[in-house]
Amino acid sequence: MASVGKLKAAEAALKEVADGQVLGIGTGSTVAVFIGLLGRKVKEEDWDLLCVPTSYQSAYLAVENGLRLTTLDEHPTLDLAIDGADEVDPDLNLIKGGGAALTKEKVVDSSAKRFVVIADSTKLVERLGKFPLPVEVLPFARMKVLRVLAGMGCVPKLRDGGDRKDGPLVTDNGNFIVDAAFGEIRDPKALEIEIKRVPGVVEVGLFVGLAQCAYLGNASGVRTISR
Repeated sequence: MASVGKLKAAEAALKEVADGQVLGIGTGSTVAVFIGLLGRKVKEEDWDLLCVPTSYQSAYLAVENGLRLTTLDEHPTLDLAIDGADEVDPDLNLIKGGGAALTKEKVVDSSAKRFVVIADSTKLVERLGKFPLPVEVLPFARMKVLRVLAGMGCVPKLRDGGDRKDGPLVTDNGNFIVDAAFGEIRDPKALEIEIKRVPGVVEVGLFVGLAQCAYLGNASGVRTISR
């Protein structure tokens, strides 16, 4: 069952959606709540809405909730993107990638005219870095990337597949995830650029200057951060 904070954030974001839009939908537990609410809204009001998902998970959830899917090939510019975050700072910089969908999320979120973040209020931090920074890497390059990241001053760890899978987690793109524990990140943009320059890195889970708004829910209501 979804937390009250996630539900309130998802409800706030639902008010941003309008009939006829092409919508990017992210990945994660709060987005899953939003997809359920959106599916009900579309059915009740007979909306004509198209969605571009950022993962197999969000695609399957969208279809289960009666939403129609499309692609960036057909709609390269989206009206709105709704996505979650692992951390949000007061300047709307984000860490994303806990669900291993950061590459498609960054492509979709950056393709939208407006990108809105939904999360429970515990994801708000004064400065990014409590959550290890996810980095998607080519399997072929994993040892090189691990070595280079360690040289940048972090503790990098290849993410495993969990209790039900032996070996590393594999993303929807067929790549691996390295979780890089940097601690406090003082300059997210500079770090994003530095990591993306490493050969073998596909994408980094720092989303800097992309979000226009965040709805952060808790039992008392929703805090809105905008820029």
